[in-house]
Amino acid sequence: MTEGRLPFFVYGTLLPGEHNHDRFLRGRTREERPAVLPDALLYEGPGYPYAVEGHGTVHGSLVTAEPGAYAELLGLLDDLEQYLGQDHPRNLYERVARPVLPVRAAPGAGAGTPEPVRAWVYLAATAVARSLRTGGTPVPGGDWLSRRPPPAPRTP
Repeated sequence: MTEGRLPFFVYGTLLPGEHNHDRFLRGRTREERPAVLPDALLYEGPGYPYAVEGHGTVHGSLVTAEPGAYAELLGLLDDLEQYLGQDHPRNLYERVARPVLPVRAAPGAGAGTPEPVRAWVYLAATAVARSLRTGGTPVPGGDWLSRRPPPAPRTP
């Protein structure tokens, strides 16, 4: 499947503040903006989440690579997500092109609904998705960052 140089939709450890963000994205992106993936559900994994197709919404970021860093970033993310090629039997994730909806920065920051953007999304591979649907733990609201405890109040 050749879809061209699509942006990436990230929803877990590649989000700002998470442990893989700086390691993989810093210096390789031109833009990162909030977005949602419709028709998907998010499940807990062993320290990272999985998105699967379903009736829900996954929150994340739409990441546009620096033009000179695209091939490197694509390779790094494929390795991280254990994507070995379309429908490979050892894939942990499948890299698929899906419509993603950018989220406006602030209420009233422009009229209308944002246009969908076609982006690469790493969805759980078939066997993983099947297992998650039968016995996985959903992430409430489809937001990986919501599982973090709120910061402790500072005392004077």
